[in-house]
Amino acid sequence: MEYNRRKFISFIGKVSLGTMITPPFLISCGNTSNPIDVKNGSKENLEQLRRIVLEELSASDQDDLLLTKELDYHTIIKWGDKISDDDSFGFNNDFTCFIPLNENNPKDGLLWVNHEYVNPLFVSGFNHRKYKNPQQHRTVEQVNKEMYNVGGSIIRIKEEKGKWSIVENDPLNRRITAQTPIQLNWDTPIKGKTSVVGTLSNCSGGITPWKTFLSCEENYDGFFGETEYNENNETTHRPSFYGWENFYDYPPEHYGWVVEIDPKNGRAQKHIALGRFAHECCTLYELDDKRVVVYTGDDKNSEHLYKFISSKPGSLKEGILYVADTVHGKWLALDWENQTVLREKFKDQTEVLIRAREASKLLGATELNRPEDIEIDPITGNIFISLTNNKDVNDFHGSILKIEETNGEFDALTFRASTYKVGGEENGFSCPDNLAFDLSGNLWITSDMSGSAMNKIDKPYMSFKNNSLFVIPRYGEQAGEVIRVASAPRDAELTGPWFSPDGKTLFLSVQHPGEQSIDLNTLTSKWPFDKDDIPKPAVVAITGNLIEKMNNLNKIYG
Repeated sequence: MEYNRRKFISFIGKVSLGTMITPPFLISCGNTSNPIDVKNGSKENLEQLRRIVLEELSASDQDDLLLTKELDYHTIIKWGDKISDDDSFGFNNDFTCFIPLNENNPKDGLLWVNHEYVNPLFVSGFNHRKYKNPQQHRTVEQVNKEMYNVGGSIIRIKEEKGKWSIVENDPLNRRITAQTPIQLNWDTPIKGKTSVVGTLSNCSGGITPWKTFLSCEENYDGFFGETEYNENNETTHRPSFYGWENFYDYPPEHYGWVVEIDPKNGRAQKHIALGRFAHECCTLYELDDKRVVVYTGDDKNSEHLYKFISSKPGSLKEGILYVADTVHGKWLALDWENQTVLREKFKDQTEVLIRAREASKLLGATELNRPEDIEIDPITGNIFISLTNNKDVNDFHGSILKIEETNGEFDALTFRASTYKVGGEENGFSCPDNLAFDLSGNLWITSDMSGSAMNKIDKPYMSFKNNSLFVIPRYGEQAGEVIRVASAPRDAELTGPWFSPDGKTLFLSVQHPGEQSIDLNTLTSKWPFDKDDIPKPAVVAITGNLIEKMNNLNKIYG
C-alpha cells in the first residue's frame, strides 16, 4: 500500500502526526512474522531495537493500578473533583482526547473526557438492590444528580516537572451533561425537535480535522429506553434500566448519535448522517480534497461496522453512510433513494438513519461480534477494529479485525477483511476494547471483561484476572507479541488511551472500580484509596522510560 500518511488529521491514532517521523520502510501489522526491512539501518540501530525488551506484568486480581517496570502513574482528576466554582468532574470517565492550546507547546492544552454512565449507589445514593420494584422508589433529585454526572468534561491541564495537573477555574473548563441543550445537524426534525436535551452513554470518541471533540453515544437505551418496531411498523416502548423516562419525556430517538463539541465554547451538535446505534467510537480520515471518511462501529452483539463518506469538504452532514459486508468485502450504501429494499420499509432517509440497525440487516450487512474501537495504522493505513466478544455465538474472548481498503483509498467501496489477532489464552488477552497507536506504530490495547465475569471460577476469564492494558511491539525480537503492561483495580476497566503530542505521556481512564459493590458497607474496591474509601473513576497520566523508549523507536532511522 502506497500513501502519504501525513494526510492524516492531527492526533489520528491517538498521536500528533506532526511529531511522527516516517520510517523508510512499511511493515504489515497483520504479518509481524515477516522480517523488518532494515537495509538502511546500522548495526548500532538494530541493537537498540533488540535491547528494548518489555517485561510482562503478571495477571493480577489485586485492588490497585499496577504497572510493569519503567512505568509510573499519577492521577490527574477523579470523580467529584472541582473543575470550576460551578462544576465538578463526572462519573465513569471513558474516552480521553488532548488538544494543545498552542501547537508549539505539547504540555498545555485541553483534555476532553467522556462520562459514560453512573452507578446510582455512589452518585445519587440510590441502591436498586434494596427494592422489588426499584423505579417506584426513585426521586427526581436522584435522577438529576445522575444526569449531571454523564456526558463529558473539558479541562485545561498542564505538565510541570513531569506531573500533569488541572488548571483550576480556567475559563475553558466546562461540563456537557444529560441536561445540556444540543443542536441536531440535520434538516428534518427528529420527533419534532431540531434541538434536544443532553448527551449520555458517552463511550469512546474521536477528533476532527478542525480540532473539535467527537463523543459517541453508545448504550443510550439504558436511560430513556428504546422504540421497537414489529413487522407492521407498529411501535412499542422498551423501558430503560435507569428509568429516566419516568421523570422526563425525552424520546429515545434523540440519543444514539455522534456528538461534536467545540472545545473553545462548549457548543455541541449531534450528527444524524452518521446513523443511530450504539456508537463506540468515531475515527476520521481527511482526503486530499478535504472530504472526510468516518469509521464507527455498533457495540452490540451481532451488529455492524459503518463508514461515512462526505460529499463536501469538511462535512459530517452531506454524504452517504455505508455498512460493511465483510464476507464479500463491500461497503453497502444506506441510501433510501437508491436502495429499493429501504424504500419499501422506511418512509425517508431520516428514518433509515434512525433505524440504521434494521436497514443494515435488510441490505445483508455482516453481523459482527461487538465492533468497538477503531484505529488507523499510521504505518500501513490499515483499519483495525476491536471485536470484543459475542457470547451468543460462543465467542467469549473476541478478536481484532483488520480492514485493507482497495488500493489504500479510504473512500473505496471494496476492501479485504482478515483477522489480525484472536483473543484467548494462547495470545494472552481477552475482550479487546480500546486501541491506540503510539509514535512508533506500536499497538496498545485495553480489555473489557465484565465485572460480573472476572475472577469467577465458573467463567472463561479466570486466568486473565483483572482487566489490563497491553501493547503489541512493532519492532524488535518481541514484535507481534501481546504483552501486559498494566492491571486495573478490581471490577474496573482501563479505557480511553491517548498519547500526548510528544509521546511521553499516555492518558488513561480507570473506569468503574468497585462496580460490583452491593452497598457502601460491602465494597469490592477502594481505589484510588481516598479517606472515604469510596471507589472513584479517575484519569491518570502514565509516564516513564518505557513510554519514551517505545515512542523514540521512530527516530532510529530519522
